[in-house]
Amino acid sequence: MNEITPIFITAIVFGTIYGLFFLFVRRRERLTMMEKGFDPSLFYVEKPSTRFNSLKYGMLFIGVGAGILVGNILTVTTALNEEVAFFSMIFLFGGSALVLNYLLETRERNNNKS
Repeated sequence: MNEITPIFITAIVFGTIYGLFFLFVRRRERLTMMEKGFDPSLFYVEKPSTRFNSLKYGMLFIGVGAGILVGNILTVTTALNEEVAFFSMIFLFGGSALVLNYLLETRERNNNKS
């Protein structure tokens, strides 16, 4: 634990200095833009909707669970290595769940715009 302490202290000091510098530069930039007549509404960025987060994570975990199940079935029924079967199926099913979630979200957003 004593070997890691200087690394943590350095990271905290660097993070604090970087954070303060970032805030100072951002404030100075905004003041300069306002002095030159830019619209202050440019500073406010619209946050993305968190409406579909539970759907996204739910579909991801269902996909990972299905990947583990199919990976287990593949290790029992075929001569695949256990690691290959599990990792490939987890990534395949998890990725397909996220793609399906993207398609569902875009369809829902397009239906709400109409």
